[in-house]
Amino acid sequence: MIDKNSLYNQISVLILTKNEQQDLPDCLQSVSWCDDIHVFDSYSEDDTVKLAKEAGAKVTQRQFDGYASQRNVALSALPYSHSWILILDADERIPAELAREMLERVQRVQVGVNGLRIRRRDYFGKTWLKHSQMTPYYIRLVRKSKARYHREINEVLEVDGVVEDLKGHFEHYPFSKGLHHWLNKHNTYSSMEAKRWVEEHRGNLSFSLQKALFSKDFTEKRYHQKGIFYKIPGRPLIKWLYLAFWKRSFLDGRAGLTNATLQAIYEYFIVIKTRELLDKESSAEEISDNVTVPLIIHS
Repeated sequence: MIDKNSLYNQISVLILTKNEQQDLPDCLQSVSWCDDIHVFDSYSEDDTVKLAKEAGAKVTQRQFDGYASQRNVALSALPYSHSWILILDADERIPAELAREMLERVQRVQVGVNGLRIRRRDYFGKTWLKHSQMTPYYIRLVRKSKARYHREINEVLEVDGVVEDLKGHFEHYPFSKGLHHWLNKHNTYSSMEAKRWVEEHRGNLSFSLQKALFSKDFTEKRYHQKGIFYKIPGRPLIKWLYLAFWKRSFLDGRAGLTNATLQAIYEYFIVIKTRELLDKESSAEEISDNVTVPLIIHS
């Protein structure tokens, strides 16, 4: 048992919410060792705020205007009591072993280390998708005022300083609200990803194969890997084959193959929505090229 009133605690917790009455109680319970829990809410329409206050969390509400911007305001504007901030979503949980590791680590972290990367375990129901995850590591523990998000969808957290890894893991339940919710959410995400790809393509952003393969910065490496992957034809099938066979998600049984299929469907959504946007741009350019300015002659 960790004493939440101990000077040993040097971590504040940030949980971002929007209609999370189902998942929030278990998330809050998993960080009950913390004496400075902040719930940053995007004006939920259910009992999210009520449940957060009943659990003793400090609630701040702000109208949602974007994933990265919302997280940046939460990181910079809230009155955190401690120098380290643990960032969570409501469908995530912190096991006791990880809590102890985090609290011990921040006591002895070296100067210049401003972020800690933690392994995430995704679950489909009660099944740990051990072989089905694209990216197991996420920066979730950062020193106050030393981190900032960029990229609006699947946002990237940039840390001013060194990032090190922890041995423990946190738990993630992306299907906790059912497949209908997951599909609706990823339908929105795919629209945002398609728009982002078109904007980057228009700007002729280049991605480095060398950085994608050999960069020592994990976030930079993933950024260039994803950028290059988006330029490859047949991405949905490639993603399914990669997850199902290269990552061996078939070893996770039905849950693993279902997850691989859903990830491929999500990739297909991005592909067809990107194509639709590009076709619209092309049509608009053709119309613009065919417009003639009438010549008016005054006598």
